[in-house]
Formats: sequence, C-alpha cells, structure tokens
Amino acid sequence: MDFSTVLSSIDESALLHLAERMDREGYAVLEHVLSDDELQRARDYVAQQVAVHGHRYFSVHGVEALDDTLLGSFARLPLFHRLLSELYRQGLDHNPDPDERMFPVLRCLAGHNGRKQAHFYHFDATAVTALLPVVIPDDGPYRGDLFIFPNLRRFRRNVLINMLEKSLLQNTFSQRLIAHGIRRGLLRPITVRLVPGHLYLFWGYRSLHGNDECDPRLLRATALYHFGDVHRSSALARRVLGSNKREAKLDHDGLRPSTLRPETPYQAQEPPPLIRPEPLDSEPS
Repeated sequence: MDFSTVLSSIDESALLHLAERMDREGYAVLEHVLSDDELQRARDYVAQQVAVHGHRYFSVHGVEALDDTLLGSFARLPLFHRLLSELYRQGLDHNPDPDERMFPVLRCLAGHNGRKQAHFYHFDATAVTALLPVVIPDDGPYRGDLFIFPNLRRFRRNVLINMLEKSLLQNTFSQRLIAHGIRRGLLRPITVRLVPGHLYLFWGYRSLHGNDECDPRLLRATALYHFGDVHRSSALARRVLGSNKREAKLDHDGLRPSTLRPETPYQAQEPPPLIRPEPLDSEPS
C-alpha cells in the first residue's frame, strides 16, 4: 500500500486509538505507510541533496523548498491534513484554524557537525508532530534514536507561560544537563528506534524531545511534518518564537515572503470525511 491508501483506511475509531496512544504511551505509529517505490523515491531525493550539501548536517524547510518532491507533496495531501487536523481537535478540543498548513522539514544528520544536533531537546510550537524516517542506520550504538519525555505540559492558553517553559529547557545548559542525565541513567526518556517508512505521531508541543547521536560516518534522514500552531494568533509568539522559519527566511505560515514568490492564493482543499464505524445493535428498551 502507498501513503494515500494507508491514510484513507483510517476511520474514526482508529483515529481515536492513535490519540489515546499519544496520550497514554507518548507516541503512536502507523507502520509501513510508504510503498517500496515511495520509500526509494524519497531516498533518491535525499541522496541528491547529500550530493549538493555534502556529508554533513543540513535541513530543508517549507513546502515551497520541497515543492516537486514526494516528501513535499505529502504536506499538500488532503488525507494527511485531515489526519493531523482530527488529532489536533482531539488534543485541544477545538478545530484548527481553517488556513492552518503543515510545515514540512527534511532533516539530515551526517558528519561531525551532525553530532552537534544531538540532544537538542525542545518543545515544538505546533500541537502535532509527524515524523517519517527515510534513511536510518541499521546497526551500532549511535543510530540517532528519538528520545521523548512525553506530555510534560498541557497546551497553554497563555503564550508567556509557553515562552517561560521553553526558555527554561531550550538552552544549552539545560540540554547538556538532560543529555548527561540520560547517559548516566538518571533520566529515562522513551527511546524510539525509528524504522524507515513508518509514521510516528506525538504531541510535539507537550513533549520534550530530541535525538540521540548519529554515527558521523552514517546518514540519518527524516521528514518532519508540524501541524497546528497553538499560538497562531499571538503577535508576540510570531515575533519571538519560530526561529527555524526566520532562519529559513519564511513567514509565519512557513512560506516565502510574497515579494519572493508569485502571488498564488492558498486554497484549502476539503479532505474526504472520516469513515465512521457502523453502530452496534442496541438492546431493546
């Protein structure tokens, strides 16, 4: 099965089960969401980018930068948007903004500068994070495993509380302290050994997360899809947070400024409705 076929098979009960696992276990997995052909196409694109950037850390941000690629096309897929929208609704008990987009990122760890990206523990700005591994080292102690401290906080209404929490934990001292605690066995995050072609879902906003080191001789490539900016309407959040988008010279929606791209108004596509399970026959009253 391919990506669209797997997503089209998710009915309401399956979606509720995913949300429950994200709440209870810290993450949920949809296995083998990519066909062999899709996985190979994604790997071919990664290989092309490695040839351009070299065997080192690099990332590609935004749907426009990933345009005309398989990984970028997923960010525009109505079925994928529906899945993440429904998870957002389960987590926050209200619908996302009608104009909410996915923010895709291709992240590649390789070489010695890639090791500097390990143990960068953080909370995401968006409610739901979907992680799609493309290339993962098979063996060895340093595969770049995903570390999650699940659901350490609630979804915050107050952006100042969010900023305070992020400033306390998303700094070099705290990140080194957390990494030291993990190495000494004093802190025990959930360790997820990633499998290429699986889709991992977790509450990125609520969960402190990062990755373990990756052997500098090897390559770790993952596609991340962020959805549901919790503080989308906050001018303060736009100004202070979102460093990845600013560094990539993208606007708050993850797009290039209008002066750098042709005017193409966004038209949200209506995803197909969820497949609702048939109700069980009830006992006569």
